[in-house]
Amino acid sequence: MGFFYYLAAFIIIRRLNKRLKGSSLYPKWHSLLNVASVIAILLFFGIHAAFNDGVVDLAGAALLAGMAYYADKEEDLKDWRILFEPTYPLIGVGVITGLIELLVNSFYEKYDTYFQIAVTAAFVWIFARWAATKKQEEQLKVSIERRAELEVLVKERTIELQKQKTELEETLKELKTTQSQLIQSEKMASLGELTAGIAHEIQNPLNFVNNFSDVSAELIDEMEEELNKGDTAEALAIAADIKQNLEKIRHHGQRADGIVKGMLQHSRASSNVKEPTNINKLADEYLRLAYHGLRAKDKSFNADLQTSFDESLPLVEMVPQDIGRVLLNLFNNAFYAIQKKQLIAGPDFKPSVSIITAKKGKSIEILVKDNGLGIPDNIKDKILQPFFTTKPTGEGTGLGLSLSYDIVVKAHNGKIDVNSIEGEFTEFKITIPV
Repeated sequence: MGFFYYLAAFIIIRRLNKRLKGSSLYPKWHSLLNVASVIAILLFFGIHAAFNDGVVDLAGAALLAGMAYYADKEEDLKDWRILFEPTYPLIGVGVITGLIELLVNSFYEKYDTYFQIAVTAAFVWIFARWAATKKQEEQLKVSIERRAELEVLVKERTIELQKQKTELEETLKELKTTQSQLIQSEKMASLGELTAGIAHEIQNPLNFVNNFSDVSAELIDEMEEELNKGDTAEALAIAADIKQNLEKIRHHGQRADGIVKGMLQHSRASSNVKEPTNINKLADEYLRLAYHGLRAKDKSFNADLQTSFDESLPLVEMVPQDIGRVLLNLFNNAFYAIQKKQLIAGPDFKPSVSIITAKKGKSIEILVKDNGLGIPDNIKDKILQPFFTTKPTGEGTGLGLSLSYDIVVKAHNGKIDVNSIEGEFTEFKITIPV
């Protein structure tokens, strides 16, 4: 009866060798398992020849138990331990029969038939379990194949996503370049309007300088004539007039020089360094520059400029060039709105732009208001978005208010509020903490 135990060990070893595909994948295991299968048979004959059936049964059961234990503990064999599970009943029968044979020989001989039936039942159980494991093996094979397919799909998808990532990075790079170009275009457009305002503003003192210079040249000729006549008193009077003209020339020359220096300071690239700034003076300068810039393009345009400056405002820490760009942009938009409304409303319409500064708690407020076209309710939430513009194509980039928002909110921790009624007015309120 012990032969069945060794036969089971032999079959399991051969089965394990086949499942491991030892001949091609694990040649070392292939050799070891071939030797083990031969040893299993030799053990049976050797133990059977030297000992009684009880020892044979115990040795066979121990062999199967050892194989099952090793398969359960060895990491490389854990996936194949189902090969040994069907032999557990056979191991139990072997241990019982072997012990009984050793202890009570007559009992073993008397009930040997029952043990044979038990062994046969155990083998039936083994083959039934092997049939079940065959199905599990097929399922495992399908699962492995499916896993391999999924790994291929994941690899292909990863390559595709990497390609998409590269394309998106290139697109983002192009967008950033385009955005930088558009921002630069917006700054250059603002600079052009600022230059037009400066040119118009500086023209007045230059006219005075030229006029007084011409008059002074004529007075010198007159003074020479009076000196030739010997009329010293008249010559001295003319000299006094010339001196007065020179004072006026110097005054208007200094005014022109101040305009140039001030505007060069405000129009140069921002250093992002905050400095104490007189917001009233800054607002007044840019209001006049925006107004004269528009009049340089349209001589027929006139508007009522209203200012209400809080003289008690302290100097505010800010980047004056940047806040100047914000104000210039708001003034340009205001003049654009009232100019367009004037074309629609006719000569009875009186365009007006006002600016008010005030201190509110720990902040200052700058209100820029016009009585132009106003802003429709459905686009109020969009006007501060990049590239959104209500102007016709070619007249605006849609970046002016967006840049103004970034300067006020992100760079100066302030905020911009918009209040408008379509067809009546628009008011921008800038709040900057002191």
